[in-house]
Amino acid sequence: MEKLSEQQKLEKRQLHPVNRALYGFLANVVVKGALVKKYNAHFTYVDDVSKYRGQSYVVVSNHASRMDYVFTAPAFLPDSFNFVVGYNEFFRSHLAMILRMAQVVPKKNFVHQPYSIRQMIKIIRAGGRIILLPEGMSSISGANQPCGLGSGHLLKNLGVPVLYTKISGGYLTAPKYNLTDRIGRVDVEAGVLFTPEQLEGMTPREIQRQLDEKLYHDDYEWNKTARVKFDGKGRMAENMHQLLFWCPKCGGMLTMESGGDTIRCRSCGNSAHLNEYYDLIPDGDSTVPETPRVWFDMQREAVKKLVREPGYTLSEHVRIGCLPAAGYLKNQDTSEIVGEGTLRLDAEGLRFDGVKAGEAYSFFVPIKKLPTYGMCTDVSRFYTFVDGEFTEFYPEGDTTELWMMATEEMHRAQGGLWQDFPWKTQEARSGT
Repeated sequence: MEKLSEQQKLEKRQLHPVNRALYGFLANVVVKGALVKKYNAHFTYVDDVSKYRGQSYVVVSNHASRMDYVFTAPAFLPDSFNFVVGYNEFFRSHLAMILRMAQVVPKKNFVHQPYSIRQMIKIIRAGGRIILLPEGMSSISGANQPCGLGSGHLLKNLGVPVLYTKISGGYLTAPKYNLTDRIGRVDVEAGVLFTPEQLEGMTPREIQRQLDEKLYHDDYEWNKTARVKFDGKGRMAENMHQLLFWCPKCGGMLTMESGGDTIRCRSCGNSAHLNEYYDLIPDGDSTVPETPRVWFDMQREAVKKLVREPGYTLSEHVRIGCLPAAGYLKNQDTSEIVGEGTLRLDAEGLRFDGVKAGEAYSFFVPIKKLPTYGMCTDVSRFYTFVDGEFTEFYPEGDTTELWMMATEEMHRAQGGLWQDFPWKTQEARSGT
């Protein structure tokens, strides 16, 4: 009999509601007993969620950071949950065993995956509960992206109550551009989003729209009034140029550099420093947006104009990584380097030409089937699924966020289904 790969074994598993004793230990001792205290998380309730205790239901949340399991599960204790987690995480040695023991559902982000949907349905039908972060990836900018396509269909088909958490301060604790936690405070609001009766009377599109509206949150705006100090140890802006690569003064692309508390344009000298409240303070006569999130959205508008120019292409030499066929990734790696070549984006889609495992290799993904990419850890690399196989790209420069934005806006420009929030489009048109 042919030996199954780790991927094949993972996708043959039949999941069931998590063992309550195991979950209780992890949630009460590890999460609530240690991590909630470490990250100074506080929970408030706008609805009585206790009346759903013991029932089958779904919890959705804004995906603030890589620490969101700390900020969601304790809000609903003593109930136990199966989490839905990115497929690639199951191949990292420090996570592989616990994810399998806890009956976590593996999800290939931003692609259709019937297996994960079947397992979620199976868990709910067996009386279990699910925690789902419908954005699919932790926040890049400090605010939300639209929920993944199909979220409304899934919740309507499950037909059980949908509760929610809204996390404030999670991104500022663990920003996407830096893997060092900054301890401050996290506020978590919990409540009821949909009853089964409400879901029955709504279309999937209406559910999806309400999900986007309810879960939307901007951590930088929150901290204008919360005024929580986050301990960045003098490195608040370290690696921030990987996220904010466009200069708001001279318009230069990929001209920013950062270190310590400072971000600066190499081309024109425009600079600012970031304090422990995440306030952006311009240096001298420099020009910077009000917050990093506002900067991020202005940068998106600049990229949007670029990709709509006739003949626009983005091309770069990259290394590519895949998941191991046997065993797990060590040293917190996210893939094994298996090849290299040229990655190219244009209005038709994404192309790669190069070598993989010592042989010539190429692929093409149509732009309408490529809404965005995933990022496993920070803004140093990105991934997608090619013919169902996890494929990670390691660019030579600090260009990951440019690839992300250019692909998203090309997808949208070419009529792809994953469009931006309607209110963001209206703001851009009005110039606000």
